[in-house]
Amino acid sequence: MDILLNIATSPLAWITVVVLYALKKGVLFVPQNRGYVIYTMGKYSGTLGAGLNFVIPFIQSVAADRNLKEQSLEISSQSAITKDNITLQIDGILFMKVTDAAAATNNVTDYKMSVTQLAMTTMRNAIGSMELDECFQNRDSINAKILTAMTEATGPWGVQVTRYEIKDITPPQSIKEDMEKQMTAEREKRSVILTAEGVKTAAITKAEGEKRSQVLAAEGQKAEQVLMAEAVKEQQVLEATGKAEAIRLVADADAMALKTIGEQAATTSGIKAVELTLAQQAIEAHKAIAAEGTVVLTDGNTGDNISNTVAQAISVSSALKLND
Repeated sequence: MDILLNIATSPLAWITVVVLYALKKGVLFVPQNRGYVIYTMGKYSGTLGAGLNFVIPFIQSVAADRNLKEQSLEISSQSAITKDNITLQIDGILFMKVTDAAAATNNVTDYKMSVTQLAMTTMRNAIGSMELDECFQNRDSINAKILTAMTEATGPWGVQVTRYEIKDITPPQSIKEDMEKQMTAEREKRSVILTAEGVKTAAITKAEGEKRSQVLAAEGQKAEQVLMAEAVKEQQVLEATGKAEAIRLVADADAMALKTIGEQAATTSGIKAVELTLAQQAIEAHKAIAAEGTVVLTDGNTGDNISNTVAQAISVSSALKLND
């Protein structure tokens, strides 16, 4: 007890305690991506970066500890009126980061709340400048407008808005039903158009196929006719050649027969045979004339006529023999 009492009453012990406390307050280890805003006797004097830093105890103090990483802020659902007087419920998400810890501390009371309120106001203004259809079709345009407006406004606060995205746009129930009907009608319209285009394409394809088929059929018929004509021509040539050959053979045979008859007629036995043949033919001729009618008129010299005919034949045969 005496030792503790002596320490408590010793001025050196108190000085040691004060020095240790001052050292603790004067040495600061700032984490990465954070900024410590330092006030000296209530006035801003600087911002401490990451690493080992020293301050004057009891004179300098850390007024704010700012997170320098990119942060996301939820923008709660709110009402916004479009240019064509349609009330929409819209929410979104905002991405931002503190670029100047001192400005985020000295120029604005609560930078997160201020950025959120500014985002809501800017979003309503952007929606108010567009019609309903544009709001659904041009989300990127709305996001770009909000981002541009907020970048200009948050600069003095030491805050940079990096991105803004609209999450949901909810129209009134009546508008939603009308939109669903319109979408159904559009789908039916596209279906009818696609069906009509399909029928048209099929008809064109069919017509082209029929045309091609007719062309091929005509070409086939033409080729067939050409082949038939060539075949007929070839057949006619063959027939004509055959006939010519037959005529030549018959003529040769007749000539050969005449030659043979002439040679035989030049002999003694041939002459007698010719005379006999001529006499027989004359007799046969008179028989034929008599057979054609019931009355036969003669000059009474029929026998003489036959004799004359035979004599003429003999003279012809003799003349042929003399010529040979």
